[in-house]
Amino acid sequence: MPMHSEFRLRPAVRSDAAGIRRLVRDTRINPSGIDWRRFLVAVDAMGSVIGCGQVKPHTDGSRELASIAVAHGWRRRGVAGALIVQLLESAGPPLWLTCRSELVALYQRFGFREVRPDEPQPRACRRARRLLRGLRALTGIHFAIMAWDAETRGR
Repeated sequence: MPMHSEFRLRPAVRSDAAGIRRLVRDTRINPSGIDWRRFLVAVDAMGSVIGCGQVKPHTDGSRELASIAVAHGWRRRGVAGALIVQLLESAGPPLWLTCRSELVALYQRFGFREVRPDEPQPRACRRARRLLRGLRALTGIHFAIMAWDAETRGR
């Protein structure tokens, strides 16, 4: 796993489960499908979990880049980017993700593209899109579904 000056990345171990759940809760992202065995974590010099992310499989065979979370004091220091790059390199395309619309530009930097509702997409994404429409009606928050595939990987 790559080393960084202030943190390192490694596969999660059982003792990281509480730290992963805390980061997911604190960043208010979808807590479903949290299984520490799929996670990559970023840890500080003391070994504390400061960031996490996973590639989550769905029953329709699709895979989702999910649960990218970074502790508040560690944001804007390259943690999320390092996690995303390593997860993409390990998983390979295609990958899907769901994010708040304000994060679209972030994921575009890694080769993701926004997927329109009328484009082909896995059943898991169509289901998420329906759920997110309801959430948008309740909260006013806009969401995007994005894909990283052979077409966008080289961009």
